[in-house]
Amino acid sequence: MGKTIAEKILSKKSGQNAYVNDIVVADVDFRMGQDGTSPLAIRAFEAMQGTNVHAPERAALVIDHSAPSPLEGVSALHTLMRKFAVENGMTLYDVGEGVCHQLIPEKGHVGPGSLVIGADSHTCTYGALNAFATGVGSTDLAAALISGKMWFKVPETIKFVCQGKLPAGVYSKDLILFLISQVTADGATYMAAEYTGEAIKELSVDARLTISNMAIEMGAKVGLMEADDKVLEWVRSHSKKEFEAVSADPDASYAAVKEYDVSNLDPYVAKPHRVDNGVPVGEVAGTPIQQAVLGTCTNGRLEDLSIAARLLEGRKVHPDVRLIVAPASRQVYLEAMDTGVLKTLVQAGAAVVTPGCGPCVGTHNGIPSDGENVISTANRNFKGRMANNKAFIYLASPATVAASAIKGEITDPREFLE
Repeated sequence: MGKTIAEKILSKKSGQNAYVNDIVVADVDFRMGQDGTSPLAIRAFEAMQGTNVHAPERAALVIDHSAPSPLEGVSALHTLMRKFAVENGMTLYDVGEGVCHQLIPEKGHVGPGSLVIGADSHTCTYGALNAFATGVGSTDLAAALISGKMWFKVPETIKFVCQGKLPAGVYSKDLILFLISQVTADGATYMAAEYTGEAIKELSVDARLTISNMAIEMGAKVGLMEADDKVLEWVRSHSKKEFEAVSADPDASYAAVKEYDVSNLDPYVAKPHRVDNGVPVGEVAGTPIQQAVLGTCTNGRLEDLSIAARLLEGRKVHPDVRLIVAPASRQVYLEAMDTGVLKTLVQAGAAVVTPGCGPCVGTHNGIPSDGENVISTANRNFKGRMANNKAFIYLASPATVAASAIKGEITDPREFLE
């Protein structure tokens, strides 16, 4: 019987002929923790009497969620991370380097066929590069830092076949918000989501990372794609490592196959307070907004900033709106400067913050006030997500966020593209 991508990667990394529901212990290619989870992992490492990190060159800690530090206590946790990284010879990406889920692929740590864990739920982002990448808890990360291994239950796979080509003004963020609305927030719990079809193949690697990033928002453990020429070229430009691409067998067994023609898809918006509460933008158009957020590990890459800049060029952010921009990494920041994208955004009225998670998680930057409506390119809009449970968060593409920032209300971006 044929195998899915998930079954193949876990079989190879465990040395077992593994299929759905098998329990395997596998060698992990890379391990990552961020500043919200790493301190707990370090304490667990010590409690397990860990003496050194296994293969420290294949592990990294990233300070991105509270960067720069907003509080004395957070600063102490950052110091703990820096000390642990130095003592164990690990890579540390400090304040200003960017979001973990941009840095790990950008710095060449992950590629086709990799098995990666991260103490952050959106580690599934790297599935766009044909990697089995998944989020784990801090204790599991500690155990993997000590042993270099991790246990997995081989997940079932849902295959999403997206045919057609996305229309003008509709982007990968719209597509994944649509898919999540169809499957629901728990419709793929502990499954692998495998994305394929003409619409996926047409997307850039930046755009594909957006889709895999949000696989967890339908409950999926990973969000996998095959490695075509675009992916292989992207990986070669970022890494000197050798990777082995993995494809699903034609006779692989799937829990479900869901097919969609996305040729006529509208821009999508997820209404508060659920990511699966997605609707075509026309259903919420006209809703006043007070804050717009462009960035995060979902849509803070150069392509995303460029899409927004094209709409904002020669225009101004509405006087009643705060537009906050958080580049996904230092490299993205520099590229946005070199190409003039950042200048366009700033001239339009944007406030640019340190590369990192920015306002998304609500640790410091851009916390909204009671009753305010926020439209964001982030991946979550749960009640209290941006540190105020009396605010209302709408999720959308960079184009929809930019258009809405201009008009001061949720707006169909195609209005500015015609």
